[in-house]
Amino acid sequence: MKWMQEHNKYENMTYLALWGMLFTVPVLSLYIRTVEDANYAFDWAEVFMIWGRLGIYLVIFLLHNFLMAPLLVFRQKRALYLSTIAVIVAVFVAYQCSHKPKHTFEPPRERMEMVEKRDGHHDFHRPPRHEERKPPVMFGEHDIVAIIVMLLMLGVNLGVKFYFKSRHDAKQLMILEKENLQQQLEYLRYQINPHFFMNTLNNIHALVDIDPEKAKDTIVELSKMMRFVLYEGDKKGVSISREFDFIRHYITLMRLRYTEKVDMKVSLPTTVPDKEVPPLMLITFIENAFKHGISYQQDSFVHITAEVRDNRLYFECSNSKCERPNQEKGGVGLANVKKRLDLIYGENYLLNIKDEATTYHVTLEIPLV
Repeated sequence: MKWMQEHNKYENMTYLALWGMLFTVPVLSLYIRTVEDANYAFDWAEVFMIWGRLGIYLVIFLLHNFLMAPLLVFRQKRALYLSTIAVIVAVFVAYQCSHKPKHTFEPPRERMEMVEKRDGHHDFHRPPRHEERKPPVMFGEHDIVAIIVMLLMLGVNLGVKFYFKSRHDAKQLMILEKENLQQQLEYLRYQINPHFFMNTLNNIHALVDIDPEKAKDTIVELSKMMRFVLYEGDKKGVSISREFDFIRHYITLMRLRYTEKVDMKVSLPTTVPDKEVPPLMLITFIENAFKHGISYQQDSFVHITAEVRDNRLYFECSNSKCERPNQEKGGVGLANVKKRLDLIYGENYLLNIKDEATTYHVTLEIPLV
């Protein structure tokens, strides 16, 4: 797999750098000694001897890195891993003991001392016995240090592997979260588009009975809005100017439907920065205002304002409230726009809704990208 190859690449480069430093240290050390002491000659035999000792650790490291460590890091087979570690330690101890310098142990010879007697003759006698030398031990302090060094090396190898694995897991988690976010946003967009068209078609249906000529004009406005929804609605972001144009078309459609008794005030800036906002985000609040705030029996209003400052968009929508029999309380549009805001901006946005007895007020503040 591609991600595994990239993961192994950086890990192996780390090991190569560390082992390269270890094998370079003896050469540099001897070179410095020859520079400081003119009588000291550079001895490659000493370097090769040190490299030979390091080579043993390198072989163990390679076995651990490519065969044993994956058992614990990737497969979680602790019992098999610990048993193989025990085998390696045993083999290493046996190797250390079998490659000790050979000592020929001989009991100390009894030294005889010659003593001159009074009659002129000489005699020999044994001196007082001192502590006799013992044969070398099979397992000494040097072997303990070597085993500790080996275990530390294997521990570092595990630490590096777990580090790179945690980085990879975090990266994979971010990718999965991003894919999940995109899937949720796609799902919400596909819900919003039919919801918007359903409301718009209801408006046209109402106009057909009231004023057929206005219904024709409404269809023209609807075609402009459909073009935006079809070509821009599935994008991650659209320019603020395009989103504001879409709102203006929608308000024109609403003006054709309702009489002048409905107070509609719209204040959208004509000059805006080249920034993007999520498509069909603001229109949901405006739809909600017309759906629940307009009445033919009483005075109604819808006030919409928007401005851009400090690289943030400030949007406000206020409307009157009118009670209708069997009216739905809310809908999928408003619930979905809240989910979209959470998914896109996290905590970097402000949505304040005041649902009072006679008015409904929405304030939205989002960052611009």
